[in-house]
Amino acid sequence: MEKSEPAYRRILLKISGEILSGEQGGSFSPDILEYIVKEVEKVHKLGVEVSLVVGGGNIIRGVNSDRMGLDRISADFMGMLGTIINSIALKSVFQKHGIKAEVFSAIPVGAIVSPHDAHRAVETLKIGKVVIFSGGTGNPYFSTDSSAALRAIEIKADVLLKGTKVDGVYTADPEKDKNARKIDELTFDEMVLRNLRVMDMTAATLCRDNGMKVVVFNLLEEDSVYRVVSGERIGTLIKG
Repeated sequence: MEKSEPAYRRILLKISGEILSGEQGGSFSPDILEYIVKEVEKVHKLGVEVSLVVGGGNIIRGVNSDRMGLDRISADFMGMLGTIINSIALKSVFQKHGIKAEVFSAIPVGAIVSPHDAHRAVETLKIGKVVIFSGGTGNPYFSTDSSAALRAIEIKADVLLKGTKVDGVYTADPEKDKNARKIDELTFDEMVLRNLRVMDMTAATLCRDNGMKVVVFNLLEEDSVYRVVSGERIGTLIKG
């Protein structure tokens, strides 16, 4: 892997909580945590300012509140706490690799993590620390995609990277439709019009109205974060 000049200087990487489970399921896969940190380390060494938002779906999903016999608000707050747990786990692995990281939370959690402060987060990025945003937006009924869009806009990130288990956006579910084809580039309006479930409407609207580009790519493909940050066209670019 040759060292190249980064196309993006400040990024926000959104990771689904489910990815942390790995193939075996459960809350965390130590191998996946190590893998994510090593992938981030590759771009961090280039001097790129890296922030992350991680979901909580490996612990609990608020949208499944009925199935769990819980009201939606309670389940959503439990999900937000799940994102804090995931963020602390990632911070621990970053530190093990000698990378300083700080967790900010939209929900006050005392001495465990720092309260959310966009200005302080930017200053933290500037001194070379990895910033991990947790606690969602601090409000129920908002997804972590919406949180990622909001935080990316707040810190004036160059791009929002949405790391998934597939290599981009397809016209249909490629696991169910053999005729599904990958889309290299589209607009947020096209995404909504074609009912492509990449992110929720709130997140898409936030990104569209604030000029935030999104790249959807396969995080589990080695060097994928490095390739995107280096300007290589992989995955799907959403803009406009």
